[in-house]
Amino acid sequence: MSKNVVITGSTQGIGRALAREFARRGHSVVLSGRSQENVDKAVAEVSADTTGKVVGHATDVTDPTGVQGLWDQASADLGSVDLWINNAGVAHTTSDIVDTDVDDIRTMVTTNMLGTIYGSQVAVRGMAAQPGGGQVFNMLGGGSDGKIRPNMGVYSATKRGLDLFTQALVKETKDLAGGKVRVGQIRPGLLITEGWLREAARAPEQVSSQRRILNILLDDVDDVAPYLVERMLTSTKPGDAIAWLTTTRLTKRFMTPGFATKHDVLARHGL
Repeated sequence: MSKNVVITGSTQGIGRALAREFARRGHSVVLSGRSQENVDKAVAEVSADTTGKVVGHATDVTDPTGVQGLWDQASADLGSVDLWINNAGVAHTTSDIVDTDVDDIRTMVTTNMLGTIYGSQVAVRGMAAQPGGGQVFNMLGGGSDGKIRPNMGVYSATKRGLDLFTQALVKETKDLAGGKVRVGQIRPGLLITEGWLREAARAPEQVSSQRRILNILLDDVDDVAPYLVERMLTSTKPGDAIAWLTTTRLTKRFMTPGFATKHDVLARHGL
């Protein structure tokens, strides 16, 4: 059955890859981002190969009124929202905590945390009022597992906080609308996105010195999106945690001779 899907932060990166994969499978998708120009470009691209409806709305996820407007417009365009993915996020990962720019800190905290919290509030309220309920997924990331990584202190803190937030929301919504509203999380692994490439350009020596390990850990968004979409579409339980780079998958990569050379994702991006 075709679903109606809203993805925040979907003009680039994993958000756009997810939108493209949902659309290719015939689902209707609402894309969003801060810039209307970027939203229009993404809609044109995703619309090129789909039987589903694809629309877009410029949204600042740090503005709760704007997030509510995204829900209202999506509901008007599609009739209902079956799946809402809080994906919008920003990562600045080339400086330690004390040297991270104040504006970068503010952007990460407000976009990653407030954007996801506002999106969750709006989506849960809206789905509780729908006859069919719906499902919300929050996008986590590096640091959400509690591990400390170099130059990711602020970003990781936001994602660690969202892990706790999502777990709390799962408990609070367990019996909402007769169990028809479900909340889950996605751990997509380490992905090469426009944001990752921006940070890599700021510290090329780090990429060069860590090339082998990066080629083991990193993935292209288009390689990961089909798996994540399939798991979201077949998810039926509250608190579902969908992870791409599992311990089993990671161990297999390290144990496979020559994996870093065969899986040279850096070379695909000219690095």
